[in-house]
Amino acid sequence: MGIHKFFMSLNDLERIIRCPGRFKFEEHNVAAHSWKVSQYALVFATIEENNGATINWKSLYEKTINHDYGEVFIGDIKTPVKHSSPELKEMIAHVEHKMVEDFITREIPEEFKTVFKERLKEGKDATIEGRLLEFADKLDQFYESFAELKRGNNDHEFINMYQQALKRILKIDLKPSVAYFRDVILNDVLNEDTTIDITKLTHEVMKEA
Repeated sequence: MGIHKFFMSLNDLERIIRCPGRFKFEEHNVAAHSWKVSQYALVFATIEENNGATINWKSLYEKTINHDYGEVFIGDIKTPVKHSSPELKEMIAHVEHKMVEDFITREIPEEFKTVFKERLKEGKDATIEGRLLEFADKLDQFYESFAELKRGNNDHEFINMYQQALKRILKIDLKPSVAYFRDVILNDVLNEDTTIDITKLTHEVMKEA
């Protein structure tokens, strides 16, 4: 089956719904999430580059567009569950890595195996591209939860998701990106008309930052 099998698996990413089991005004799937993450990363990598950083754009795009491919095998595990303990997070990462590796070994033609192992591995690391991936990934979590809160979905999971994503974004080691998000984008977010008091939720986090 080879590459055909890989291409068919991409359809499965469209069927995996993020944050399953909760009422949402708008559903989001993993394939769309990966595309949005690549777009966020494009913008913030440009900000970093404009402030003197050197960006490996090829690496950045490979990391962002492929970062959740492993969810083809394990589905979307909600962030509060995944991060409930370091041990569980490590176990989930190990299972996901092993299943991707097994898929590559079983299905991908020999001449592509090395490339696939590199491109489908965990992309969040200490490199600037890895940090941009984490920033962009959390930013999509921020925007997905903000969209629900804006419409009046007061499910505590989305309140928690919004605040935890915001908290993490502000701590990522990308000073120009964090500053732009905090001083420009977040200001625009707070100026939106929302059903829920987003300003209050945001300030609760900002006090701790």
